[in-house]
Amino acid sequence: MSTLDKEPVKRVEEYLKNFDPNLNVILLNTSARTALEAASSLKCDVGAIVKSLLFKTENTFTLCLVAGDKKASLNKIKKTLNIKDASMASADEVKDITGFTIGGVSPVAHSNKVEIFIDKSLERFVDLYAAAGHPNCVFKIDYSNLQKITQGSIKEISE
Repeated sequence: MSTLDKEPVKRVEEYLKNFDPNLNVILLNTSARTALEAASSLKCDVGAIVKSLLFKTENTFTLCLVAGDKKASLNKIKKTLNIKDASMASADEVKDITGFTIGGVSPVAHSNKVEIFIDKSLERFVDLYAAAGHPNCVFKIDYSNLQKITQGSIKEISE
């Protein structure tokens, strides 16, 4: 079975095509499991890689889309949500909530509806690359369309 035929990748591809028929899943010969690996494979700035990070935020979950050269700030996330407690979701929680395994978490096509925050620092880049359901699959999108396709809220959540 080709990587492009795997269910999570197909799910992302269908979501992308419904939004814009010109968006495509890009299959890489090398891993894009981390932002650094993805940037190296794509020959782009590590900041142009969108990290999709799931946080447990009191009784719910929040997906934070952060530039590859930044770290999500738990304090800023807690302040934005006006909550006292937030932590990284476990690998099992990530799989249950998003339908993706860590290393291939896409900002779209999740198994469950989840609130999405997009870090404002991503607006520095013309082209962004995000995971497409598998560590070897990404898609290219601009900042404005990332906001539209995810219906995410623009926030300052990185450090």
